Amino acid sequence: MEIIATDKAPAAIGPYSQAIVHNGMLYTSGQIPLDKNGNFIEGDIIAQTKQVLSNLKAVFDAAGTKPSSVIKTTVFLADMSDFVAFNGVYEEFFGTHRPARSCIAVKSLPKNSLVEIECIAKID
Repeated sequence: MEIIATDKAPAAIGPYSQAIVHNGMLYTSGQIPLDKNGNFIEGDIIAQTKQVLSNLKAVFDAAGTKPSSVIKTTVFLADMSDFVAFNGVYEEFFGTHRPARSCIAVKSLPKNSLVEIECIAKID
């Protein structure tokens, strides 16, 4: 088991790792819209989703994989009325790749984020 840590994404805000690699698979912790210095990104679902996906990309890079190797994502939205706008950013990020996905509406997220995403990917 290998712990993935990069300074190109925000450090964990609790007792967990940014990601773990085990048996050729990457398991990311949920990312919220913090910049690499840990500052919360204010803004709408589009701005926050872009930051979350940028953080995940930094973790992918550190682990030696890429978005097209993502097998499954779990998405948490604070408001399901953001679903369409979220999907637009998500689709742009993944392009023609379509990982399996769950999308769950939750009452609240850390730091009152609008979105949190975690991923499972294969290491290339």
